[in-house]
Amino acid sequence: MFDHVKFGVSNYAASKEFFLKALEPLGVVVVSEGSPTYGVEISSKDNTSLCLYQTEEKPAHLHLAFTALNRQQVEAFYRAALKAGGKDNGAPGLRQHYHPNYYAAFVIDPDGHNIEVVCHEPET
Repeated sequence: MFDHVKFGVSNYAASKEFFLKALEPLGVVVVSEGSPTYGVEISSKDNTSLCLYQTEEKPAHLHLAFTALNRQQVEAFYRAALKAGGKDNGAPGLRQHYHPNYYAAFVIDPDGHNIEVVCHEPET
């Protein structure tokens, strides 16, 4: 559905570092970068990208959910995000109130955004 999502952050360097480290288990890398006010575009192999830029405005809180191919990627994201400075907002596990195979983890990023990685596939 999306080609890219772009949003402002209060500390460009901290947010860039957080997202690159936290989403590394999903294969995310920098694909282009300009000045902090222009921002950075990060993407994985699916060509959908996330773009961050420095803003003086207080960003509204977002909930961003990224797709994992398997449950191991969800767990790797969670560990990487916490190591990168994220705050726990829900350890990896099933959320069967969404559906029987909804396996997700949640962290809060440096700006207070709720970042989720979810796998919809059954355990392999």
